[in-house]
Amino acid sequence: MKPASTPAAFTPSSSSLIRALGVGDLTWLYLVAIVNLNIVPVVAAEGMRAMWLWLAVILCFFLPQGIAVIELGERMPGEGGLYLWTKETYGDFHGFLCGWAYWLTNMFFVPSLLFYVTGITAYMGGANSGLAQSRVFFWILTNAMLWLTVLANIRGLGVGKWVNNIGGVGALSIAVALIVLVVVILGKPGHQFPWRDFSIRDAGAIPFATLGVMCLAMVGLEIGPVMGDEVRDPRRTFPRAILLGGTLSALAYIGSTLSLALAVPRSEMLVVQGAMQAIDRMTAVLGLGWILLPLAVLMMASIAGSTSAWVSGSARILFVSGLDRYLPRSLGNIHPRHGSPYVALTLFGFLASAIITMSFAGASVQEAYLTLLDLAVALQMISYLYLFASLLRRAFSGDPTRVYFRRGTLRLASLTGVAMTTFGLFMAFVPSRQISSIWSFELKMVLTLFALFGLGAGLFRYYSRHKHTSG
Repeated sequence: MKPASTPAAFTPSSSSLIRALGVGDLTWLYLVAIVNLNIVPVVAAEGMRAMWLWLAVILCFFLPQGIAVIELGERMPGEGGLYLWTKETYGDFHGFLCGWAYWLTNMFFVPSLLFYVTGITAYMGGANSGLAQSRVFFWILTNAMLWLTVLANIRGLGVGKWVNNIGGVGALSIAVALIVLVVVILGKPGHQFPWRDFSIRDAGAIPFATLGVMCLAMVGLEIGPVMGDEVRDPRRTFPRAILLGGTLSALAYIGSTLSLALAVPRSEMLVVQGAMQAIDRMTAVLGLGWILLPLAVLMMASIAGSTSAWVSGSARILFVSGLDRYLPRSLGNIHPRHGSPYVALTLFGFLASAIITMSFAGASVQEAYLTLLDLAVALQMISYLYLFASLLRRAFSGDPTRVYFRRGTLRLASLTGVAMTTFGLFMAFVPSRQISSIWSFELKMVLTLFALFGLGAGLFRYYSRHKHTSG
């Protein structure tokens, strides 16, 4: 039996949100949110066999994700996305935990994105500058970029969406540039495509440890419905934008990963500056070194857009939790002039700044980056288990109503999605070869997740009591 749940409708303040996103805006938003070039070097460092895992993730995780988002978004429209869907399917507590895991994902993922922008800046400064390993430099620049992004989104989606759109153009441009560069190089005499490196006769050679990171790379189709009350004509907009944005994102990941793996040997791949490293090497071979700077600027625009998209999306979860009064009520406040959830955005900024600071405790820049990334994987897979479990409940219910897809399609998508997400969650706890201290990594992962979910459950209990007492 479904637990008691509060109504899906929000307080009147939610009606003040501005419907600023159309098909084009949402397509670029999906592209910039999903295509995170900072993840590509982590995958490419595992070699050509990682391409088989991309195929598995696209078929068994990304495609079911699109089906789930379209179906659930139509059945349960409104601001909040998977928070709302889980709440309406499994009750308030599970809805809160899903939203809690979702926005916490971005508390760790957004700093990892900002680390990458800082890494590009350090790379352009030269190998002898010492910036690449300077904690002070990384701390100052990541925090500065974080707050610029927060302030842009406080100005409203009318401003913030242009950061997203420019970032989407940058992400697609960099992916295309990487593919074109490697194709030109392969066309030169003496360069051959290494078909042997794709062999999977030895199953142990497949880099399963990166599967969770690859699943994290492919999340993002739910970010549109998270801002459901800010999208024009959602029934028409979501399916078209998901199809177009999803297809472009999958092609960008496959092409850019293949390019990096061909350009840089596994043993030399830099996980924080890998994309710029590959571009640097390929342009040097072709005598096109002058391209490096404009491509670096495009890449920074891409990551800035991705940061803006995830800051914006995760703040909406805090916003609706405030409206439902399972977090401080002030989080549901909307800026009187800009029509944005400014309190939620500001809180996100302060918490992300704190995580950036704590991530350097006893770790190098590279290990801090990888730990943030794996924590983001674990949290995101938990929220996605709720997403696919919500679809599972709908697919196997007795409701004969068809919205978009046949019942058989929904059942297959939900079962496949649950299986792949569970595997991705498990693999988040398997450290990659770039981690030097396995025990330190595992301890940080387990204790951090335990503390975060304990805090979330405590907050839910406290505000639930306060809500019922005052209401």
